[in-house]
Amino acid sequence: MDVVIGIDTGTTATKGVAAGPAGELRALTSVHYPLSVPGPGRAELDPRQLTGAAVKALTDVAAECRDRGDRVIAISLSSFLHALLPMDAAGRPLGPVVTWADGRSARQCEKIVAAGPAKRLQARTGTPVHPMSPLTKLAWWAEEDPDTLRGTPRWGGVKELIVAALADAPFLVDLSIASGTGLYDIHARRWDDEALSIAGVRPGQLAEVVPTTYALRLRPEVASAAGLPPDVPLIIGAADGPLANLGVGATPPGVAAVSLGTSGALRTVVDRPTADAAGRLFCYALTEDRWVIGGAVNNAGSVVRWAAQSLAAPAPGAPGDRGAGAYDDRVPGTSGGPGRAPGVAGEGADDLDAALLAEAAEIRAGSEGLLCLPYLLGERAPWWRPGMRGAYLGLRREHARPHLVRAAVEGVCQQLALVRDSFDAEGCPVTEIRATGGAAASRLWVSVLASALDLPVTVADVPEGTALGACLLARHALGELPDLDRAADLVPTANATHPDPEDAALYRRLRPLVERSALAVLDVVAELDRLAPEPLPATEKAVSR
Repeated sequence: MDVVIGIDTGTTATKGVAAGPAGELRALTSVHYPLSVPGPGRAELDPRQLTGAAVKALTDVAAECRDRGDRVIAISLSSFLHALLPMDAAGRPLGPVVTWADGRSARQCEKIVAAGPAKRLQARTGTPVHPMSPLTKLAWWAEEDPDTLRGTPRWGGVKELIVAALADAPFLVDLSIASGTGLYDIHARRWDDEALSIAGVRPGQLAEVVPTTYALRLRPEVASAAGLPPDVPLIIGAADGPLANLGVGATPPGVAAVSLGTSGALRTVVDRPTADAAGRLFCYALTEDRWVIGGAVNNAGSVVRWAAQSLAAPAPGAPGDRGAGAYDDRVPGTSGGPGRAPGVAGEGADDLDAALLAEAAEIRAGSEGLLCLPYLLGERAPWWRPGMRGAYLGLRREHARPHLVRAAVEGVCQQLALVRDSFDAEGCPVTEIRATGGAAASRLWVSVLASALDLPVTVADVPEGTALGACLLARHALGELPDLDRAADLVPTANATHPDPEDAALYRRLRPLVERSALAVLDVVAELDRLAPEPLPATEKAVSR
């Protein structure tokens, strides 16, 4: 079979898949690495581990393809957005990768917002002014270390790093990644003068922007190590979010993709760059004529994991028991260790999560008057306000652990519903949801999501939707999948879960209270942060995307 290999560089692992013409998976591998949290609000990766993982993932999948007798006809790349990396003139890294989860530029972000250009920058660049973005990260460098900022030959991100490692090519980045930097005018299709001035960089320090279907050649040594022909095309690919929509078949009009992993996102595809007047949505490229609008939320499955670690009290020796006071600080998908973010707990944690969700499923919608603001790791969409913190409102003696867990699930789904409401305001109504991610395996999560969004939700049966999206984009680049909407026919899904009409009506009435409460407590939590002698353990650490 002729197959395409997709390589997806994520925050805690690089995934590699091989897919056939109908999207069927033929090979799958995963290479993990740790996310470093060297100080409060920081989240970094070792660039050498990223490039090594990309080469290994490619080599391993290519070997499995050879064993099957499959022929690799193309390779395609995906990477996470919003990373920043200093590089030398040859594209070699000069420091760690500062990830999307790094919040060191919160003060610079606040200055940009206070000065007034934030809304117009977002309208032109498609990226909210937020500490996640390379724009504010560079503004941090401009203020804290201007000599390094000016003297660094190149500034790039993960895609530029991987392209330099795999391809025999100049300094390039795809349109999709560029559209997520906060530095690129997605309408004029060039680096934005005002954004560059705020960031303190010159256009020559940034990569040349090319279409997501642009074909490169593998470095001879990489092709040889992977056992691939030297002329196999390497498609530069796109960012992970837009490719996830393609990989779950959420590209036709009215179909949106929801990611429910440690964090979450809601995205839908439109035909042109779109800037919402309220500044609540991002807009990133999939191809030159297909764009993804949406919003990412920092908290999803991580909230239930926190509940499992903080609210549950299993009997000694029971599943999930890790001793008194134990708190897992591992990044999801890693082997764990000190100094990393809260994530996957120890053996038995999945059983404990399932037990808590089963308890919560017995509670009626609305959690009997309990409202949760689930911002344990801050929040992004739809407000893009750094410094948000979690809270329970309406807590009474009658509320028990199941109420707190259900309210947390409802809080996350209400946050995604606020993003969906922004779609409606922009004339991009959604009629169907395709969900993916670990939390989407839970009946409670899916049923609450369906009622909060008041839409049918189908769960896409694809283990690695983003890497599969990279494969499908390569097929598009090769001319074998001219209509990207056909991806919807290639992705298997389970039966739809429909909203409960009464629950949907209740969530609709509660949603304005979520927004009012979240914005009302901003001043209070800011004061609490100022009074805290030092960051609380794990609250400012990063999580995997």
